[in-house]
Amino acid sequence: MSAALQTFTLDDEEVPFTPGQTIIQAARAAGKYIPHLCWHPDFTAHGSCKLCTVKVNGRTGAACTIEAQAGQTVENRSEELDDKRRTLLQMLFVEGNHFCPSCEKSGNCVLQATAYELGMMSSHFDQFYPDRPVDASHPDVLLDFNRCIMCELCTRASRDVDGKNIFALSGRGIGSHLIVNSESGRLGDTDFSLQDQAASVCPVGVILKKRVGFAIPIGKRQFDAQPISIHLQEKM
Repeated sequence: MSAALQTFTLDDEEVPFTPGQTIIQAARAAGKYIPHLCWHPDFTAHGSCKLCTVKVNGRTGAACTIEAQAGQTVENRSEELDDKRRTLLQMLFVEGNHFCPSCEKSGNCVLQATAYELGMMSSHFDQFYPDRPVDASHPDVLLDFNRCIMCELCTRASRDVDGKNIFALSGRGIGSHLIVNSESGRLGDTDFSLQDQAASVCPVGVILKKRVGFAIPIGKRQFDAQPISIHLQEKM
């Protein structure tokens, strides 16, 4: 069998892969949706959100970090796995301020769209209501730290693509939070720019452009038109 024609089974469908691809990379290339939040095709995976957890030959693991191998049997959209994903989403929703009707990111939010995709009907757990002040110091960008899901996409984009190291996570456990790497801790005291990849990579409503709020009405945004599973497939 040639390397280009190697396959594994994903939910009873054959998926081709090339050596070195992870399960989620191969699935994405084949137009197959594996739920995820912290994974991004432009960055090295670190498997922090666990939403892409699948069963590979009966054992659980993160699809973004496990390399595809010929003959693997991968279970993705089972009720058992989706139920665990719903629980993870519920914990993320109560850990921060994710009141969707008041958020500019609504309809473009990966967290919200994933919750719809997985049928998360309620947040279930008690709200944490963290106190993370909004940073409006930058002329072009507003930071609402209360919506951060600790995916670290902005930190990786700023470090690996923009070469600026603007963002970082600080604290441990329940005290973890996003910070800005400046002496004042304010974004306005950095060289952050709207042209940075970090400015557009946030999957939720933390990094928001000023003066363009609700330019696209809610109801006409990308995930309003299509579920996230279909939207991502059509972007292949």
